[in-house]
Amino acid sequence: MKILAFADMHSSITSLKRIEAKIKANKPDYIICLGDFTIFEQNIDAVMKRINDFGIPTFIIHGNHETDVIVQKLCKRFPNLTFAHKKVIPMGDYILVGHGGGGFYGQGRLEEDEDFNEFIKKQKFDKKIIFITHAPPAHTKADYIPYLQDHVGCPSYERFIKKQQPVLALSGHIHETFGKIDKKGKTVIANPGPDGRLFILE
Repeated sequence: MKILAFADMHSSITSLKRIEAKIKANKPDYIICLGDFTIFEQNIDAVMKRINDFGIPTFIIHGNHETDVIVQKLCKRFPNLTFAHKKVIPMGDYILVGHGGGGFYGQGRLEEDEDFNEFIKKQKFDKKIIFITHAPPAHTKADYIPYLQDHVGCPSYERFIKKQQPVLALSGHIHETFGKIDKKGKTVIANPGPDGRLFILE
């Protein structure tokens, strides 16, 4: 299975064209949008239409530049877009676990995401997991900001990864970590950045 994921595209025409080129070259089975695809929801209809027009089934979550209510409502207009926030969605031999929004968990003493904790404790997982969030998990290459010399990610996501060992954990939000890839146990952790990155799962 081939997945093309992107994060923090912020309505960039250049990034959209680069994503389109990667779609044509790689023919992914799915696209994943990890939020902040607009600048505070400006022209959100047009941007979501452009993503829908890729013609590939796309799972989308909101970032801190979008609201869950608006993105969920607009997804209903577009046949290729599925809102994945607080959802567990079958994907063949895998399941997708999505949680959008957030991104600000402090420094030093990182704060829990109680909304995620409540959502996840109600779920059962019987397949390999693809975990998608807007904010990164704590204490990885995806959440470390060099000029702060600190990690700013979500400890709730970090704990979920340690417990469930998803095959892939994709996130965005931290622009300084675009393109970074890490591995914790069996989990590949990545920030694909605004131009998209291809992931191949067997």
